[in-house]
Amino acid sequence: MNKIETAKTPVSTDGNVFFEAWATPDGVPPFDAIGPEQFRPAYARALAEHTAEVAAIAADPEPATFDNTIALMERSGRALDRVGNVFHLLAGAHTNEALLEIEREVAPQLARHWNAINTNAVLFKRIDTLMRDADKLDLTAEQKRVIERYHTGFRRAGAALDAPAKKRLAEIIERLAALGTSFSQNVLADEQSFTLRLTESELTGLPDFMREAMKAEARERGLDGYVVTLSRSSVEPFLQFSGRRDLREKIFRGFVMRGDNGGATDNKANIAEMVRLRAERAKLLGYENFAHYRLDDAMAKTPVAARNLLETVWAPARARALADRDAMQQLIAQEGSNFRLAAWDWRYYAEKLRHKLCDFDEGVIKPYLSLDSLIEATFYTAQRLFGLSFTPRPDVPAWHPDVRVWEVKDSGGKQVGLFFGDYFARASKRSGAWMTSIRDQEKLSGDIRPLIVNVCNFTKAPGGGPTLLSFEDARTLFHEFGHALHGLLSSVTYPSISGTSVATDFVELPSQLYEHWLEQPDVLRRFARHYQTGEAMPEELLQRLIAARNFNKGFGTVEYIASAMVDLDFHSLASDGDIKAAADVDTFEADALEHIAMPQEIVMRHRSPHFAHIFSGGGYASAYYSYMWSEVLDADAFAAFEETGDIFDAATAKRLHDTIYAAGGSQDPADAYRAFRGRLPSADALLRKRGFAELVASH
Repeated sequence: MNKIETAKTPVSTDGNVFFEAWATPDGVPPFDAIGPEQFRPAYARALAEHTAEVAAIAADPEPATFDNTIALMERSGRALDRVGNVFHLLAGAHTNEALLEIEREVAPQLARHWNAINTNAVLFKRIDTLMRDADKLDLTAEQKRVIERYHTGFRRAGAALDAPAKKRLAEIIERLAALGTSFSQNVLADEQSFTLRLTESELTGLPDFMREAMKAEARERGLDGYVVTLSRSSVEPFLQFSGRRDLREKIFRGFVMRGDNGGATDNKANIAEMVRLRAERAKLLGYENFAHYRLDDAMAKTPVAARNLLETVWAPARARALADRDAMQQLIAQEGSNFRLAAWDWRYYAEKLRHKLCDFDEGVIKPYLSLDSLIEATFYTAQRLFGLSFTPRPDVPAWHPDVRVWEVKDSGGKQVGLFFGDYFARASKRSGAWMTSIRDQEKLSGDIRPLIVNVCNFTKAPGGGPTLLSFEDARTLFHEFGHALHGLLSSVTYPSISGTSVATDFVELPSQLYEHWLEQPDVLRRFARHYQTGEAMPEELLQRLIAARNFNKGFGTVEYIASAMVDLDFHSLASDGDIKAAADVDTFEADALEHIAMPQEIVMRHRSPHFAHIFSGGGYASAYYSYMWSEVLDADAFAAFEETGDIFDAATAKRLHDTIYAAGGSQDPADAYRAFRGRLPSADALLRKRGFAELVASH
């Protein structure tokens, strides 16, 4: 992976680049000139400016119109977006103590700011008038949709509440913001403080590519020997290959106990308070509990609908996982051991079982899955589907030397936007993988082209050599790039409905759908090439890889659904007694898992004390089920291509582009899917995709 030097930009005369225009390529932030000390004054000015803009809109004596209310709201807050997008990118992808301190200060300020806007009764009256009169006005469908989203957002924020309720709601929202920041910083602290140092004699079973990566990890930290960190891309391969059961247990316990170790970084008190405050917030807004509040504005509409889907898949997934467990227990016995399979053994013996049943060895596959080749595979797929091209832009500034930048153009040569790839794990980066934006697409203020970012945590190869991915890592790469395309291909007028600004249980459709192309033989034959010889993956090996793609799917489905169920359980609490009982987070989690008969040998994919999706802010609170809801959609959507006999069918791809990737939040998600497929899907395609269809009848 080539390193890119960031462009050098002179610091402005007053020392704050947020107070001047950026004379950088494509208006990209001059990252090398941005220091932590600039954010406090930049936020202060941007918040004051936005407050004044909104106050002027609300105070307009003229009757409300789309132009003097909604369009002005859409144009407001540009300075705040500019500062906030850069700050949140750095706080997640390249943070330090100074940024963490600012994050703790700014989170409640932002919550207070947005709550004041979203509960402004005078402003809501103008929006409410437009909502009631929308059909009488000469508005486009997109404008009507924007009005509806504003009206829904203000109503759900409490704009119609009385003054005491608004005051309490503001206190709750501000406190939740502080708790979410504390939660995520605690997890980061636990991840940064843990390293498992190993000597040469402790590397039993680890393939060469892992040894090299662990040695590089130690060297980066100024240590001798080899190091395993709590990055998922470090932990999971170690659990998969290490022949040392004691060390597997040690790294496993470190991983699953993040946020649950007592002391200053323990998250259980944060969770208990967040659950209580979210329930109170929902009741203030007239909902039975937080789950009902959250899902009322989602495709699922109700917690019952979300649970029904999860339960439909749970029984066959659990049955498959238990069958795999029993087969692995037999392997242990055949080796002459008599211990019971434990959670830290699962991946190790699953790899052995896969090798036995599928003649498949991850260590043999991985040399054919280099990061650079798979990045090219994501680009190739985008070119075949949507006519996009990707050209490196080393002149564009970035926040770290490892970040790579590409200019994206359409089939006519017009620039679509810029794509930033930040792929490698480092101590300054939070774990996981995500898509974010530095600037969103819109047409209201001209042809504003997006600056879209993918952040991953792959283990970097030592010495600048090729980074090799597992097949799951490759799937993550395709998944996040699907999100990136959702932002890049957006073609709407109004910023509030741009790109990924859609329902949470719809936003995963473009990303999960994109994963399907990774598994296609046509793509693998072209890009799965040995990192040393450049030779294509042998056809027989490729076919074994495809045949084994559903192996261990019971395990993956069980660990995911368990997390989704616990999420819904926390946020379905309504009575004071139940909420108080949930303050014992570990017991609540254990009881919830016992209720669904969770296999003892499997843990949740995200245990509650480090479940950032639902407690590090509210992005997926009550909505972690969304990945499976979207999987129903993506399995059915890919079938639309398969039915044509061409996975790159041009007509289907154009329909997908127009109705899903380019449409942003310009229409209701169910309407958008119907426009693509002609109907809504059932769970049948999902069950077939995961290999569970034959198990449904017996469970």
